[in-house]
Amino acid sequence: MVNYIWAALALIGIIFAAINGTMDEVNKAIFSGAKEAVTICIGLISVLVFWLGIMRIAELAGLLKKLSNLFRPLVGRLFPEVPKDHPAMGYILSNIMANIFGLGNAATPLGIKAMEELKQLNGDKNTASNSMITFLALNTSCITLIPTTVIAIRINYDSANPTDIVGPTILATIISCISGILIDRYFYYKRMKKG
Repeated sequence: MVNYIWAALALIGIIFAAINGTMDEVNKAIFSGAKEAVTICIGLISVLVFWLGIMRIAELAGLLKKLSNLFRPLVGRLFPEVPKDHPAMGYILSNIMANIFGLGNAATPLGIKAMEELKQLNGDKNTASNSMITFLALNTSCITLIPTTVIAIRINYDSANPTDIVGPTILATIISCISGILIDRYFYYKRMKKG
């Protein structure tokens, strides 16, 4: 459905530009936008590769496992329906760790695997379980300590201090995470009272 919406928006824009005689500006914008997209992607690759390397070193050193063990009691309380030794719990913890270190690209496959495992626990039903809803809320609003993508974009655009964003990001993501958990728990207990 989203593809149809994007296609319709593009088509409406082209028709509007043709009617107003501004097709030259549209063509220039398309080509300059494509060039800038490639430049941004190349810039992002260097920073993401660096942080993925740091994460790999932390994983091999056992730091991620220790952090996961530190968060396990809290995550266990947020996901009471998930057995402690179930693979879903491992994927959930790994996803949270990747999000905390600002590696959204690395967190995505872990999040997909976590959802697949949670769906199996849910009996492959077409409706989301409480754990699936909680995971989605937590994944969307997770605390981020190092916003690698934003730092990379700021570096690409020659920011005077690209890491200035770290403090506000930590504050904003702490607020969003606490809000996400509180809203999820409110509706969780509301669903439990109904069911």
